[in-house]
Amino acid sequence: MNADLVQVSNLWPFIAYIVAVIVVVVAMLAIPYFLAQHRRERATGEPFESGVVPVGDIHVRLSVQYYPVAIFFVIFDLETIFIFAWAVAFREAGWVGYIEMSVFIGILLAALVYLWRIGALDWRTERQKLQDARLRT
Repeated sequence: MNADLVQVSNLWPFIAYIVAVIVVVVAMLAIPYFLAQHRRERATGEPFESGVVPVGDIHVRLSVQYYPVAIFFVIFDLETIFIFAWAVAFREAGWVGYIEMSVFIGILLAALVYLWRIGALDWRTERQKLQDARLRT
């Protein structure tokens, strides 16, 4: 009986936390519902951003060439984060960290050379490539 009482007494902070979370969530959902104005006007459902009413279609078609640029940006941005973290911990990493980062940068350079060789970094359209070919002949 005494062991059960000890387990329940150790559990009360967790139960209090769960109750507090539920109370906060209910309050966050209920307060705006009661304080909000419930009226519909002509422009209520229209999108509005930064004081500018949008004009035209919101569904803009992006060129397929946009996506490789975005992917390369994300990849190389993440790699700079790894390199920056290594630079911050340079002294603690020692020679092992230096060798690992050298291998990492070597792989990055190999990937960059590969992308360059296959033409993935050439973002010109076919029409621009034909015009360049005509100018060279």
